[in-house]
Amino acid sequence: MTATSLLENIDSPRDLKGLDTEQLEQLAKELRQYMLKVVSRTGGHLAPNLGVVELTLALHFVFDSPADKIVFDVGHQSYVHKILTGRREAFATLRQYGGLSGFPKPTESPHDAFGTGHSSTSVSAALGLAIARDLQGEDYNVVAVIGDGSMTGGLAYEALNNAGNLKKRLIVILNDNEMSISKNVGAMSEYLDKLRTGETYNWLKENFEEWLQGMEAGKDVLAAVNRVKGSLKYLVTPGTVFEELGFKYFGPVDGHDLKALIGILSAAKKIKGPVLIHVLTKKGKGYAPAEENPDKFHGIGAFDLATGKKTAAPAAPVTYTEVFGRTLTALADRNEKIVAITAAMPDGTGLSYFAAAHQDRFLDVGIAEQHAVTCAAGLAMAGAKPVCAVYSTFAQRAYDNILHDVCLQNLPVVLCLDRAGLVGDDGPTHHGVFDLAYLSSLPNMTVMAPKDEDELRHMLYTALQMESPAAIRYPRGSGLGVPLSEELRNLPLGKAEVLSRGRNVMIWAIGSMVTTACQAANLLRARNIDSGVVNMRFAKPLDKELLFRQAEEVGRIVTLEEGVSAGGAGSRVLAALNEAGLLEKCRVLNLGIGDNFVPHGDRALLLRDLGLDAEGVALSIEKHFFAKESCCG
Repeated sequence: MTATSLLENIDSPRDLKGLDTEQLEQLAKELRQYMLKVVSRTGGHLAPNLGVVELTLALHFVFDSPADKIVFDVGHQSYVHKILTGRREAFATLRQYGGLSGFPKPTESPHDAFGTGHSSTSVSAALGLAIARDLQGEDYNVVAVIGDGSMTGGLAYEALNNAGNLKKRLIVILNDNEMSISKNVGAMSEYLDKLRTGETYNWLKENFEEWLQGMEAGKDVLAAVNRVKGSLKYLVTPGTVFEELGFKYFGPVDGHDLKALIGILSAAKKIKGPVLIHVLTKKGKGYAPAEENPDKFHGIGAFDLATGKKTAAPAAPVTYTEVFGRTLTALADRNEKIVAITAAMPDGTGLSYFAAAHQDRFLDVGIAEQHAVTCAAGLAMAGAKPVCAVYSTFAQRAYDNILHDVCLQNLPVVLCLDRAGLVGDDGPTHHGVFDLAYLSSLPNMTVMAPKDEDELRHMLYTALQMESPAAIRYPRGSGLGVPLSEELRNLPLGKAEVLSRGRNVMIWAIGSMVTTACQAANLLRARNIDSGVVNMRFAKPLDKELLFRQAEEVGRIVTLEEGVSAGGAGSRVLAALNEAGLLEKCRVLNLGIGDNFVPHGDRALLLRDLGLDAEGVALSIEKHFFAKESCCG
């Protein structure tokens, strides 16, 4: 920034109050430049934030944060908010280890009114704040900023319905950029599209009544229309759906016109009941590569600012996501019963390959994980082979549907959970560390995790042969670079794989931790501790035959998982040994994530801090079992 820049003098929203429209527009340009500079280095959710620069400026110009509460849905569009609320200098640490979170975080700033990392939650949270305000006799404004993509989630409608009924003073900003991560789908998306264009409405608004009155029978028609519930507005008024829910509707409004935004937000402050303001924004606004490819710049790694191309990195093996997508597509070529379902993430889950090849058997249900799972259950009940692919952190949202609609009825639904384990820079809202624990507790459910990308292919093939629920969880990013088998095979259900044998200790690892276990075993052997490794493959069912034999023969078992220890794969191993009465003969060490949320940061650094890198695992084993032993033979 230059020495004369406006942004350098913005340390809190109060500093905006004295600026005129021209200065605010200049500040909007500087904000875009600053975000581009930082995010091109750190990576992040660029396109959504470029699209809300003027909207965020207007919000902080009109309202008085933190006294007034602004809740951002999902929260990945809160970068401008962070910069304007005292975190300008710290913004350079965005999503870095020990730095600013990429999402609103109340412990980070009092201006972050509510923590958000998942979709469709803002209106519910904002309504709760408004109810508490009134109960406590306080007087402040509550604003929820929700994207049109988040409007595909059912929670948003539950909240809108309740808010309209309660008539609380609440402002909902519908930030409409026609996208979530990928192109929006569904009836609400089509409805908003009609509101955006507005040509029919604008003509009717200006001419319809006059036109009717000029007709011979027009007055009678007009009288009849006015007797119908809601009268003429049902024919000509946009936003009818929202008004029927109890909201006063304003819009659509140009989300890049600061003067218009400030005017309508100022007016909305004076209305006592719930208000919905429909704002049209352009995702990626002000940066041509992001405007042209908003989906690619929704969440992006480091990139070259001049060209918009990702910063060159060493050639990496194919990703688990791509292997999954291509394998499922190939399987569907041979099996017409396979149907693929995603919740607004065809690219992120690898299902774009499937969609291109089998459009008639591909379903993008929007940001609606609960619906995705129960719809899959319905497909399975009718004889199809549904594969529901979501990120691990979002599968949590459909827990009851997995339990009640899939497992209780023992339906052959295949859940494929991408981004399992630690996901790095997105932090605790996105780490997929609970799936092993909650899925393993469900009757009829089989839970698998591959040690590499080739084993993922065999697990997918195996799951599609089953007549009961199955879940496969796999990590974010590149595989290990192993060769991919030409022929797929069924893996024996509940059977582990012995990778190496040890006389002193056996490490039972699952999924992404198998490689770490092998590295730790090598370190231990160098310290004269003869260690072996078992690739568990299945968190449920366990290979009890192998487990019990090694418990008696070796007497020391270590479990290792990239997930929470409580209720996880290690807990199941411990419970099985206890039930078999083998804990007197065998000592057990469970290694995983403790009873705490893991912050954001580079995955390797997080694993180091948790003691789950190779050196940490080896050290824990050595201390637990061998610190007081003089001989390890």
